[in-house]
Amino acid sequence: MFGKLREQYQKTIAPIGTVLAKTGISPNTITILSLLVALCSGYAYLVRNPAIGGVLIILAGLLDMFDGAIARATGKESKFGATFDHVIDRYAEFFIVFGIIAGGYTHWVSGLIMIFGMVMASFVRAKAESVGGLKNCSVGIAERQEKLLLLIGGSLSVPFFPEALNYSVILAGILSHITVVQRLHYTWTQIGGK
Repeated sequence: MFGKLREQYQKTIAPIGTVLAKTGISPNTITILSLLVALCSGYAYLVRNPAIGGVLIILAGLLDMFDGAIARATGKESKFGATFDHVIDRYAEFFIVFGIIAGGYTHWVSGLIMIFGMVMASFVRAKAESVGGLKNCSVGIAERQEKLLLLIGGSLSVPFFPEALNYSVILAGILSHITVVQRLHYTWTQIGGK
């Protein structure tokens, strides 16, 4: 859903990428910084401060957008940079969900189902584009942004509804696996069932 707006928000943050590029900071440095922020988010959940955890997810997400903006502004877009960014995103998701589990906000089974679903949704897309030859397979009911928004919403709602984060994890897990099926079906239709 939010993936369809990618081109628009890339244009919106392009000026920020230009400003950051003038500092000399590299896109990969920003990518690593986003991972460190995600690690801090996981720690915030571990010490039972979900509001801070949610805010740090927002910050990590912004940094994840800025690394691409800097790469485009400096002409340093590369296949390795894109691969590195996707790998770091998976580690960031793991740290966040692990913190949520360790903080006692959800059962470890729910957390495992969610993180595996997020990895598999990404994996299906990568395989569809590399092995299946699709130009783009970012289809499905929920991409990364939607799932992180669910966690942010759940985190900020915990003071009013203690089970909010637990339900957010469960819902994000379900949506992740639905997205896997949708991407497999889309790939099947695009390659003619071959």
